[in-house]
Parts: sequence; C-alpha cells; structure tokens
Amino acid sequence: MTAEQIAEYVMPPYSVGKPLNDRGVHELLNSGGALAGYVFETEPLAPLPGFSGAPINMLVVLDLEGRFIDVRLIEQNEPIFVSGLGEAPFRQFLQQYGGLSISDSIVVGTPYGAGGGGSLVYLDGVTKATASVRIAHESIMAAALAVAREKMKGINTTPPAHPDPEHDEPLTWADLLDHGIVTHKVVTNADIDAMFDGTLWEDDDPEARENPDAPYLDLWVVDVGPKSIARAVLSDSGFKELQGFLELSPDEEPILLIETGRHGLVSPEFVRNTAPDWLTAEQGGLPVALRDSDLLVELSDDLPPEMHDGVAMILRTDRRLGFDPASPWTLRVLAVREHGMFQPETGSVTIEVPHATPERFFVRSGKVEAAPPWLDALRNRRGDLIVLSLFLVGLTAVLAPRMNPLADHKGFTPARLAILAVVTGFIGWWGQGQLSIVTVLGAIRAAREGGSYAFLLYDPFSLLIWGFAILGFVLLGRGYFCGWLCPFGALQEFAHHLGRLLRLPQFDLPAKWDARLKGLKYIALAGLVATVFITPDNVDKAAEIEPFKTAITTFFVRDWYYVLYAGFWLVSGLFLFKGFCRYLCPLGAFMAIGGLLRGRKWIARRAECGSPCQLCRVQCRYRAIRPDGAITYSECFACLDCVTIHNSSSRCVPLILDRRRRNGRPMEAAE
Repeated sequence: MTAEQIAEYVMPPYSVGKPLNDRGVHELLNSGGALAGYVFETEPLAPLPGFSGAPINMLVVLDLEGRFIDVRLIEQNEPIFVSGLGEAPFRQFLQQYGGLSISDSIVVGTPYGAGGGGSLVYLDGVTKATASVRIAHESIMAAALAVAREKMKGINTTPPAHPDPEHDEPLTWADLLDHGIVTHKVVTNADIDAMFDGTLWEDDDPEARENPDAPYLDLWVVDVGPKSIARAVLSDSGFKELQGFLELSPDEEPILLIETGRHGLVSPEFVRNTAPDWLTAEQGGLPVALRDSDLLVELSDDLPPEMHDGVAMILRTDRRLGFDPASPWTLRVLAVREHGMFQPETGSVTIEVPHATPERFFVRSGKVEAAPPWLDALRNRRGDLIVLSLFLVGLTAVLAPRMNPLADHKGFTPARLAILAVVTGFIGWWGQGQLSIVTVLGAIRAAREGGSYAFLLYDPFSLLIWGFAILGFVLLGRGYFCGWLCPFGALQEFAHHLGRLLRLPQFDLPAKWDARLKGLKYIALAGLVATVFITPDNVDKAAEIEPFKTAITTFFVRDWYYVLYAGFWLVSGLFLFKGFCRYLCPLGAFMAIGGLLRGRKWIARRAECGSPCQLCRVQCRYRAIRPDGAITYSECFACLDCVTIHNSSSRCVPLILDRRRRNGRPMEAAE
C-alpha cells in the first residue's frame, strides 16, 4: 500500500513517514515528527498462505523497542472468517498484541503446562479457527522479527548457521567439558534463597533453609545439532532417534538439557511437545522460541551416573526464525515459589545460563527463510491424528473387499449408524474435518496464481482425510467419502432414519426429474470453478452453497439465514433422502469426477440383475442402479444395501429361484 493508504490504519498521535524499503516498511513518526518506530504490512515480509490460498495481510505498528503498538487487519480470505464467524472474532484476536513485545514468548492457545510464574504470554485463540489464527500469528511474528533484524540497532543480521554435515570430530564427554562445548550451571539452595531475599516468598522453601549447600539447580546445556557432539552425549539408539527427528525437521536446532538438582526444569502441569513453562531463551535481544521435541532421551554410558538419574529433555528451536546456534545465547530458568495454602500467590526469579557452541561445528548460508507453522500444526494435533489414522485404516480395511462382508452382518445397520456417529462427532464437530469444495477451489487458485499449496499443511487433520478420500477413489469411487466420511452427509442420513422412525411420509422424485436434478451439482461445481477465474475474491461467498460451515464448522452459530439454509436441507432429509448430497453438492460432483479413477467394479452383478430381477434397483435410495442392473458408480454412495440384497439367500430373487429350482419346486411356487 502507499503511505496514504497505510495512514488510514495508523491512529494519532502517530503518523506515517517515508518508505524504508520496497517491502512495505515505513517509518512511524510521533507528534513531533521524530522516528517512533516502524509500520509495515505482513504479506510482503511473511506471505504465509491461508486456507483460501491467499496470505492474510495485516498492518503492524511497532515501536523502537520492539513493542507492538497496534495490529490491524487489512485483508483476509479465510473461509471461516469471510462468511462463517465473520471478521469480528479475528479483529478481536489481533487486539491482544497491543503492549506485547517481540521479546515476549507469545503462544496462541490455552496455557498447557503453564505453571505458576511461567513466562509464556498466551493469546486467546478463536474457536473453530485455530489454524487460521495460528497462520496469522506466525505471519505477524515473522514479519516483525524481519523488521527488527533489519532496522533496529544492535540486531545481528548475520545469516544463522546450521550444523556442518561434513564436520566429523571424534569427541568424548571429557572432550566436551575440556573444550567448553557443554555449559554447566549450579545454583545452590543458599543462592536461590538470596535471590528471593526481601520478597514475600523468602521463607517459602524450608528445604532450601535446611540444606543451604545442596544444589537447587544443577544444569548441563549442550547443543546436539552437530553430529559429533550428539554422538558424544547420546546412546547409539538415542542418536539414531534424534537423526530421524532432524530428517523430518531439518531446520530445527536441538538443545539437550540435563538437570540433576531439584528444580526439575518444568512444572508438574507441563505437557510434552509444548513450550516449556519454566524455560525461555534470548539471543541478541530477541526471544528464541523453545519447544519440547517429545523425544525420549537416552544418554551415553560415558556420562556420570548421576546424570542418568536426573531430568533430561531435548528442546527444539527453528533456525529460520533467526536463531543462530554458532552465536552466544542465554537460557533463562524460572525458579518459582508459592506463598499461602489457599489461592497461593506465586512469585519467581530468573536464573540466566549463557551458552555458546564453537563455530567450527557449523556452516553459514546466505538466506534466512520464514518459518512455516505446519510442523507445529502437525505436532499439536498428534493425538487426534493418531485416532483418526486408526479409524481410517480400520474403515478402509472393512470397506475394501469387493463384495463387502460387513453387508452380510446381521448388525449391519447399527454398525453403519455407529460409524456415521463417529464421523459426525469426532471427525466433524470435534476434529473440524469436514472436507469442503473451498479446499479444491483454493488449490485451483494457487495453481492459477502461481501460489503455494502450503495452506493445506496447516490443517493436517483434514489433509489426512483428503488422502484417504483420494485412495477411496481407486477402491470404491465417490462412495468412500460421500457414503462414509462426510459429516454433513451423515447428518442427512440420520434425518432420514428419524423421519422413518416418526413415520413421516417419504417422497421421491420421478426418475426423469431425479436424473435431471443430479446434473445440478456439476453446474454448481462449474460455476464455482468459473468464480475462481472471474471474481476470485467472491469464491468464499459463492461456496456458501455448501451448508457444511454452518452445520459442522460453526455448529449453527451463524447469521439466521445461514442457519435457515442448513436447516432446510436437514429438515428436507426427513422426507426426501439426502437431497443435498444427490442433487446440489459441488464437493460431491468433484468426488464423482475423482471416482473416475476407480480401478474396479466392486459390486458384483448377476445375469438376472435387471432382467428379470429389479429388487436392488427398486431398493436403491440413491437411484444409482440402471434398469439393466448395472451400477452407476458416479451416483453410488457405497451404502452396501444392494450388496446386502445380492448376498442374501432370503432376499435375492435369483438366489431364491435357483434354490427352489434345485429343490424341484415349480417356478410358480417361487412367485
């Protein structure tokens, strides 16, 4: 934007000065015209794509000390905020940055593992939009740190180093100590008592008074990114596990901490794979983001026995955010005390542990890239992803056989409804895994505009479902997703069963109109794709033809007309079987096209199917069986009803006739 356009977002007494580079950074002037900070857009500095395929652009106002004065939304196309929750929750989220510093350890979400006295700063996320606000946060911090390193005095602009893969130096634990590669910090109980002296908490650690010379903190710090150092510290299996982790996360720098005192490194409430609540780091006046690597640490037998009995953990930090492992940095350890028994008051002091690893273990490159948050998104949803993976693998194994044995089970209908309940509850409402045509359109837009597909990685839960849906194309066609994995489709099926339970009249359209209306979903899909090319900014509004966002993503917490629209399709399901899925769903049209990859006809047919037997065709609620008995797989939802009939000796007419023929009964008796 021009300076005049940016000025509309900057509140008095500040004003916008001259541009400082060609990436949207301008001077921030105070009322006297003196330099007061910097104002800049995030998109040119950290263009992390959102779920629409386009970056979220925000305006950041930063003072000379690196403190946020304001963060304002300029433009975004996140589906959940365009017409789902609206922009108000997003703007409210951004208001939390005012007064915070880029030196703060800022985390989006609930304070997992944040014991009393923790130094992390937590921003309240937005329900149903966790991934989107995480993308926004990463953009803000990456852009602010880029400006800080370039413009603020004293910031090191040297490209960060990374471990030299060619450096091979035989080392022992004794060598690490002799060369100063390991930092050892001891703080006695007497030392910690002195730090709390004169405060409310000076008498709240009886153990420190009883054993003043005993170690409160006995901490060893070593950077195990370089292989030579890691081999000297870790066991063979521990070294292999660490290298496997670094192969998946090559930009992470692993820091090993071993504590043999009574501090313990983290609070009892700490949760693995999160930011440690009692540990922070700083380098060059800027924070270093630390996070637990969730690795089980196995130490080398060369280390003293007492170290094996201590607390050991490997933290990780991203070098792309500016951490330079070859330059000095400082680990900060909080010592926390509580005063009082009921609603105790918490106090803390900070123990600083400077550390430096020799430069010879590293090499430098000339480029620093912005850190994508996909890895954190993957790790933060690890539990959900494990459960989802087990569910999808199990479901695929059950559905994969050609004439599915599940259809022959006497409890088939309850089992199917139980699976659909899991899909609705766990995948839909809990996991927010309702696939949408918006993802397809975002991918098309990224391809058209030469953008990145990284936005897909910010929601690994949905991406895993997409992977299995594509696998389902080959196995079953459209039916794998539409019949078994779509939460809104499951809701419509529940509506159908409720309508039958209430003995409501059931309607079905004449075959001619049914065939005509099934073409509407392809027209809807074509219209949405055309919108990407003609008016891409309106894609998310056009995609509201899907009621998924209302019924699943926001759980009906939206404007009344969206709720009315979604409610219409669910209520209609009481009388008309899955009308939206069959006639209007653009995602279903895309799945039908993807179903052309189907490699087999997985529903067996007999010569008598269609002539003279029409039972499967009459019973098929999707009208996916032609008069000649052949399956129209583009309309088949893999409900297995026809398979149940085909395999049943008491329902399949050709099997009944054949049995009676073999028993010598006349054909008329069979009729």
